[in-house]
Amino acid sequence: MIEAYRLWVEKKLYGRRYMGVERATFLIGSDGRIARIWRNVRVKGHAEAVLEAVRAL
Repeated sequence: MIEAYRLWVEKKLYGRRYMGVERATFLIGSDGRIARIWRNVRVKGHAEAVLEAVRAL
């Protein structure tokens, strides 16, 4: 799944490069299709943004 969604990415921390999983949220609609994608997720305000998108479906 990580490779299918292209979430295995190069990351950098304190100048060191390594491979890791990108934080992302995928909203899947009732039809099984991806309705919305949030990449490089930050905690602040994220839950509210996702809930708003769910309500808009």
